Amino acid sequence: MKTSVYIESSVISYLTARPSRDVVKSARQAITEEWWQKDRKRFDVFISALVEEEISAGDTGAASQRLDAVKDIPSADISAEAMAIAEELILSGAVPENSKEDALHIGIATANGIEYLLTWNFKHINNAEKKKHIVQVIETLSYQCPSLCSPEELGVSS
Repeated sequence: MKTSVYIESSVISYLTARPSRDVVKSARQAITEEWWQKDRKRFDVFISALVEEEISAGDTGAASQRLDAVKDIPSADISAEAMAIAEELILSGAVPENSKEDALHIGIATANGIEYLLTWNFKHINNAEKKKHIVQVIETLSYQCPSLCSPEELGVSS
């Protein structure tokens, strides 16, 4: 059995976005494309209905492209368990009140026993200061926290 990865919406957005002139965004786009082409096949990848909802928003052409990129990826359940984990992340302050979707992404990956949560969200998910608090909350609830990382951190193909 392969290692499991939950792909959060920001990864899909970087994958399908028009090339950016911003150096950092451009690098993230290239890293995402390389991960998608070379590394993704080494993992059992998952999204969720929340990811589908988020990537459906905005320009219809761009949304269609994002949805097409994930059309063959199975969806992890958004269970009551996932919602309870997300709520505890909010109540504890590990994730801000105004970022309920970010907490739910973490809750979904956790409740489904997924080993990695892949994201470019460095504000509320893959943030050095927040990660410690997120892990602490999840472990207090007797779950194993998925490793919160970017495609660059999970990309080990050569």
